[in-house]
Amino acid sequence: MKFIGTVKKSPAFGTLKWITRAVCPVCLAAVLAAASAGCGGSRKSPLDPEKPVSLTVWHYYNGSQQAAFDALVETFNDTVGQEQGIYVESYSQGSVSDLESAVRDAINGKVGSSAIPNIFSSYADTAYEVEQAGALANLSDYLSQEELADYVDSYIEEGRIAADGSLRIFPTAKSTEIMMLNKTDWEPFAQACGLSLESLKTIEGVAAAAKTYYEWTDSLTPDVPEDGKSFYGRDAVANYFIIGMQQLGVELFQVENGEMTLNLPEEALRRIWENYYVPMVRGYFGAYGSFRSDDVKTGDILAYTGSTSSAMYFPNQVELDGGSHPIDYIVMQAPIFEGGQHYAVQQGAGMVVTKSDEAHEYASVEFLKWITQAENNLRFGSVSGYLPVQKAANSIEKLDQVIAGQGLEVAPKTYDCLSTIFSEMEDMTLYTNKSFKNGSAARKVLEYHLADRAAADRAAVLEAIAQGAGLEEAAAPYVTDSAFDAWYEDFCAALHAAADQ
Repeated sequence: MKFIGTVKKSPAFGTLKWITRAVCPVCLAAVLAAASAGCGGSRKSPLDPEKPVSLTVWHYYNGSQQAAFDALVETFNDTVGQEQGIYVESYSQGSVSDLESAVRDAINGKVGSSAIPNIFSSYADTAYEVEQAGALANLSDYLSQEELADYVDSYIEEGRIAADGSLRIFPTAKSTEIMMLNKTDWEPFAQACGLSLESLKTIEGVAAAAKTYYEWTDSLTPDVPEDGKSFYGRDAVANYFIIGMQQLGVELFQVENGEMTLNLPEEALRRIWENYYVPMVRGYFGAYGSFRSDDVKTGDILAYTGSTSSAMYFPNQVELDGGSHPIDYIVMQAPIFEGGQHYAVQQGAGMVVTKSDEAHEYASVEFLKWITQAENNLRFGSVSGYLPVQKAANSIEKLDQVIAGQGLEVAPKTYDCLSTIFSEMEDMTLYTNKSFKNGSAARKVLEYHLADRAAADRAAVLEAIAQGAGLEEAAAPYVTDSAFDAWYEDFCAALHAAADQ
């Protein structure tokens, strides 16, 4: 897609609409998409067990996740793969960014790059870029409507990134967000200050508890002023924006019929600012290590919001300069805005199939269908913390059945994380925005613009405190209406620029 023209402003919401035009005509294809999607599920297999097809899969799994995925690949090769004539080799490319770089290099034919794989893990924004280059296979050609109906509807919808609405991303493992809490150190604080877990169900409640925790920990050392500790942090600030706005009734990135609408109502963004930036500047919230689970381990925070797949990294003990102590944990649903709708983020890479020939594309889809069968998908999810993608697999009962039937050893944190989400699935709406050109750049603005400003201003507050100011005096210049207005204007400009690169 390419952006043309500038914009229309909505007086009601302060939105900008960017009119987009497809590179090639898609009107007829869009009309026929619903009828054609899934027609290929009954096609005759082009495979010959006597002449096996070899497939290469690139992913970003590491550690126990990689071991679990490799075990699935080995089982597939020894069973269904052998019967049908498919042999799969999987390779970890390191991190998500490493994988994305390797894919781009392969597609662009960069000197020294590897050949493009048959299958690779991909988030929607990256898949969208590759689709625009014409390098992805149409998965709708190989899946029947009945097969597609087995998968969670929103997961399939997320994968329909082609201009004609056909499927390009196969859902393989998903995640959402949860809140994890250091139960051991929470309990004496909660008892002393009269708090309960109920108070942590809303974002405003978490902010209020964090203020109380800062003041309580500060009071424990009366001879040292303003040494209160942070209570809470969050991974993925971009999710906070996208899902927080959705909870407040605003779709931040609205993509429909080739038109991307950027919605930036001041009132909703004021609540975003007040419940992240302000607590960060005052030290009630914190972000110190690479991930918030690191901050729990060092005792810098007690709770965080992060991906379900992060549960396995929640520490077993807190390590302080003066020693360490073991901690227990609590898994809770991620807090939502007070009075807001119960939206939760839908995230996690799917897998895409690169365009090649019928035999390799067919074989790739057969492999993806196999690893996403309930028993296989839960086998992987019980190790990784990822949610299964078929409707029938998203229940505690099915999880318990697979664990017992396969004799799996599942870490209690991962089990508790999955069971917490399964118990909430009926009451929450999973959401992810549709892909659009420059979506990755726009998401980076969400991830870093406010967080970087908060970190810089918190450093200034600490400097003022070191010179003798109290917290309120030191933070005062940064939490005013004019401070918000200045950030709001700068933020909107940065997001517009990113979307219009």
